[in-house]
Amino acid sequence: MPPIRFGRRALLGAGLALSTPALAQRGWPAGRPIEIIVPFAPGGGMDAMARTVAPFLAAKLPGARVLVSNRAGAGGQVGTEAVANAAPDGFVLGACATPTVLSQPIERPVRWRPAELTYLAQVVEDPCGLFVRADSALRGLPDLLAAARARPGDVAYGTAGIGGDDHIATLLLEEAAGVRLNHIPFNGTSQLLVPLLGGQLEVGAFNISEALPLLRDRAIRGLALAAERRDEAAPDIATYREGGVDVVFSAGRGIFGPPGLPDAVRTALEEAFAATFADPAWPEAAARAGLPLKTLVGSAYREAALGGEAALRALWGRRPWKE
Repeated sequence: MPPIRFGRRALLGAGLALSTPALAQRGWPAGRPIEIIVPFAPGGGMDAMARTVAPFLAAKLPGARVLVSNRAGAGGQVGTEAVANAAPDGFVLGACATPTVLSQPIERPVRWRPAELTYLAQVVEDPCGLFVRADSALRGLPDLLAAARARPGDVAYGTAGIGGDDHIATLLLEEAAGVRLNHIPFNGTSQLLVPLLGGQLEVGAFNISEALPLLRDRAIRGLALAAERRDEAAPDIATYREGGVDVVFSAGRGIFGPPGLPDAVRTALEEAFAATFADPAWPEAAARAGLPLKTLVGSAYREAALGGEAALRALWGRRPWKE
């Protein structure tokens, strides 16, 4: 992919122009916190992931403070652009979701190229699912498909935004099942829960980690998960395949930095994430937050994040999803 230029950014100051051993020995430059920008409203899966990993990252970078901020808008575009265009000094990082970071540049003009971002660490792989209010007449995926066939284009489902993982997963469901639903995008999963629980929205499309607290409270029920197998935390929810639709799709969530992050800073951050994932306290913290872990660091994360771009472009050719 040819490079894209966003204009000249400030070079690293003397405090960060250090070798990796120097960073390890002298600690992270003090005086300014590392900010992790979550491109969605508080309360969703991205927010939970970032807030769970932040204190571990700070602990593995002596002298560092790590803050999480939410910058919602345009289905994650606003926050992602803020990170992509930040100075490459390690003080501004972002919560990244695949396929959103790949799908939005396909559908609209954005101020980043996926291949130029610095992919630091994937934290979770979170299967997509479809959920309804506990008293819904829809009992499973076959019921939803029957309703969609009876009312083409009328059955409404909400997602965290256009081109996000749950939107893409539902488009694949529609394609495989030969149905058409009515997509209602919101600025984050937390925003769609109000109308879903209030009965104004028939179906919510979001991830199992986001659903677990409401499933435990019996406020919602799961229709199906786009997973290889049933989730141990919600074994009563069938997979799409069990419902007759061969679709498997998940959200990958991790932390990324702007293009051009210097090797010393990138390596220090990657080592901090690797140390976090090896920390015996990490699985316990992740479990409390309901994070379905699949950790990848550095080049492994980059490969996984960019690996689905060709399939997304092919889907766009068959079914452009901009609405």
